[in-house]
Amino acid sequence: MGCRSHDRVLEIGCGRGHAVALLCEILTEGKITAMDRSATAIAAAIALNAAAVAAGRAEFRAVTLAEADFARATFDKVLAVNVNLFWTRAPDKELELLRSWLAPGGELFLCWEFPSAQGAGAAERASRSLEAAGFAVRTKMAGRLACLRARPRGA
Repeated sequence: MGCRSHDRVLEIGCGRGHAVALLCEILTEGKITAMDRSATAIAAAIALNAAAVAAGRAEFRAVTLAEADFARATFDKVLAVNVNLFWTRAPDKELELLRSWLAPGGELFLCWEFPSAQGAGAAERASRSLEAAGFAVRTKMAGRLACLRARPRGA
């Protein structure tokens, strides 16, 4: 993902906050905002990352992506791991929001570990949705793993 110490990062579907804990080691001057639709997961994530929350380097929100409200050009990087929304349906509203929240030069990273190597079809569906929403996409597959790296076209 190439995070820099001063990046502003959004994690979608943060679960219990383990990726946040790892990213906070890098984001010494930056900040991560993490969201999950589960209030129970958010409570666990806050507990796990209490020091980063107290230091103002991590913030958590119990909200869906479609309901989230952030300012324009807020994030340098957006990350989602094993969030099926991007390949199970056409997430037009969500992708429009993400485009508006990415700072100039910002990037979106969508990663999955599928139960079988047949996940390539799901990654391809997600890639098509991103491209239709105005993103330039690079896809990497390794067995059951897929990662899409996307930037808004023209950015």
